Amino acid sequence: QVQLVESGGGLVQAGGSLRLTCAASGRTFSTYTMGWFRQAPGKERKRVAAINWSRNNIYYADSVKGRFTISRDNAKNTVYLQMNSLKSEDTAVYYCAADPDGNGVYKDWGQGTQVTVSS
Repeated sequence: QVQLVESGGGLVQAGGSLRLTCAASGRTFSTYTMGWFRQAPGKERKRVAAINWSRNNIYYADSVKGRFTISRDNAKNTVYLQMNSLKSEDTAVYYCAADPDGNGVYKDWGQGTQVTVSS
C-alpha cells in the first residue's frame, strides 16, 4: 500500500499549462504502475494517463493525447502530469492512483486536486 498526495492544481486560462505532482510514500512505489484520473461534476471518473514502472508502457486518453505528458521519478517517489494547451473541458478533480500489480486495478488513491480552466 502507498499513500498518495497530489498537488499543483489551480485556476488557469484556456491555452495555459499546469503541472500536477503526486508524491508517494512506500518502498515499492518504483514497481507500481501509476495513473492519473479525472472526474468532472456529474460525470464518471476516467483514466487520463498511466505509466508503468519502467516507463516503456504509457497510456493517454484520446482527449489528452498531444497535450498531456505523464512522467515519473522513481528515486523521488513522484509521478507528474504536465498539462499543456488546457481547455475548459479539462476542468475536473484530478486523482493520482497506484496499480501495484500492473493489471489495471488501481488500489490506492490520492485525495484529488482541483483543476479549473476558464475560457
